[in-house]
This record gives sequence, C-alpha cells and structure tokens, in this order.
Amino acid sequence: MKKQSGSVSTLCFCVLGLYASFLSWSVLQERINTKPYGYNPDTGKPDFFKAPLIVNIIQAFFAAIVGLVYSLISDKSNPFDIFFQSDKQVSGKFLKSFLIISITSSLSSPLGYQSLKHVDYLAFLLAKSCKLIPVLLIHTTLYRTRFPLYKYLVAGAVSAGVAVFTFGHPSKSESKTSINDGQTLIGMAQLIGSMVLDGLTNSTQDQLFKMPSQVKLTGAKLMCLLNFFMFVLSLTYAYFVEYKGEITYTINFITHYPQALGNILAFAILGSLGQVFVFIILEKFDSLILVTATVTRKMISMILSVILFGHHLSGLQWVGVSLVFTGIGYEAAAKSPKKEVKAQKSKSD
Repeated sequence: MKKQSGSVSTLCFCVLGLYASFLSWSVLQERINTKPYGYNPDTGKPDFFKAPLIVNIIQAFFAAIVGLVYSLISDKSNPFDIFFQSDKQVSGKFLKSFLIISITSSLSSPLGYQSLKHVDYLAFLLAKSCKLIPVLLIHTTLYRTRFPLYKYLVAGAVSAGVAVFTFGHPSKSESKTSINDGQTLIGMAQLIGSMVLDGLTNSTQDQLFKMPSQVKLTGAKLMCLLNFFMFVLSLTYAYFVEYKGEITYTINFITHYPQALGNILAFAILGSLGQVFVFIILEKFDSLILVTATVTRKMISMILSVILFGHHLSGLQWVGVSLVFTGIGYEAAAKSPKKEVKAQKSKSD
C-alpha cells in the first residue's frame, strides 16, 4: 500500500469529504430510526419508520453501484473477476467467504437498528464505535491471533465507557415522541449481538486479504462485492419472508410521509460516498490519519446529535463518553503509521 503518496490538498479534500458525508449520514440515521414523521390518525400516536431491512437494502444497492464505479476507475478491472479465476478452488473459497460476511453484515445492521427502540441513540453511536472489542475476541478465539496488551486495555476502557454511559441515563420518563421504551437490557443485548456480527465480518475480511489469489482483492472490490451480496440476500429475504412486514409497510409509509423516502435515499448515497473517501485515505495516506479522522468524526456526530435532537447527558454519561474516546484515542496514538492496514478496516464507519 502506498503511504503518504497524496498531497496535502488531497488529504484535506478527503477528510472534508469524509466529514461531510458521514456527519450528514449520522444525522439522517438518527432522524430515520428514532424520530416520528407524524401522527397516526387512527391511534393518535407518533408514527416511526420501522423497516430497517429496507434501509439496509437501499444502502447496499447504492454502495454496490458506487463501489463498482470506484473499482473500474481505480483498479481498472471488474470486481467479479475474483470469482472466475483459473483455480476453481480459490474462486470457491472467495465465494464462500463473501457469502458468510454478507450474511453477518446483513444481520448486524437491522439488529443494531432494532436496539434503538430500547437504548438512546448516543449509546448506539458509542457502541458502534467499539468494533475493536468483537474483532479482538473473534480473532483471538476463532483465528488464534495474538495482540499486544494495550489493545486489550483499550477494549476494557471502551467497554466500561459504554456500560457507564448506557446505564447512567437520567431516570426520567421518556418523551411521548421518543421511540425509546427504556428497556435498556434488551437494547444492550441487541447491540452486543450486532457488534459480534460486525466482529465476525471484519475478522473474516482479514482472512480474505491473506488468501493466495491470482486476482488481487482490493478495497474497492471488497466494497462492491460485499454490498452486492448484501443487497441480493436482503432483498430476497424481504421479498419472500417479510414482504408485507417490510416492503408493503414501506410503500404505505412513504405514501403518507414522502419525506421519509428522501431521507432514506440521501442516507444511502451519503454512506456510499463516505466509504469512497475512507478508501482513498487508506490508499494514499496512513492508518493513523484515517483513525484520527474517523474518531473525531464520531465525536462531532455525538455533539451534533446533542445539539440537533436535544439530548441531555448526565455527569455519569459524560464520564462514559470520556472513557470511550480516551480508549479509542489511545488506540490511534499507539498505532504505528508504518503498519500496513487492510482496506476492510474502512467498515469501522
């Protein structure tokens, strides 16, 4: 991988692009999943959008298209070539691995969105910032990979911070316009499940890049192929299993609230573009720069959430936030900028 091969202007452009894409993406994520679009005329209760699978399908579709264009431009090759190598055994292993990670990715996102019915969005954002924890666990238990002590200390600090933040929520009744029902333990269990699935995805991606292959697997190809498989699997499941629950529901919902469709499309497009900026930073600069950019982006996302959606944090919750970002910040500082970083780490956003 090339290191520091880009100019300062390229870095500034990519960091600003990453911030603009993912900060807007994060605001839309909270808007779509936790805020009502109106009131049900029959019940008088607020109407929330409750079809996370459809959001996932649309996001995967746009990311696959953007990934394909990115791959054709940057790699000058068709990403699907990796499944048509002369060595059929290698092609089969890639196909099997992509099926596995597309399944875990497809399950992880909706499960995380379901947790928003029970936990605060800021707790969700903090937890999704902690992918180091499941990645460490999966690598250690499944692939027998050993890590330096500081990584386990960071994971401990981050875990403690998320726990303190989540259970430090002020004990008051939820707003009538909030989707959060206060069942924190259920929400935390769903978040943990989502994080474990993320860990399986990222750890398996690590192994993909180590597999001998005649066709090189790049970040652009991974972006295209993973999202393509996720799109096909999720759409198939939605059509044959959740047609009335997700597809029909979404059509009816956006008929009543057209704004929801605009929010979902903008969310998908911004997320797809944000992934491209992440890949460019990985290819032209080093991991320390990327980690610094993504960590500060998460901090700004939390600040925006507090300002735009009126969240109020207790003193104990600020302690939890400090623990999380101290841990993540130390992880960034401890990483050597000379170490090679695989493109699949971009999923940390």
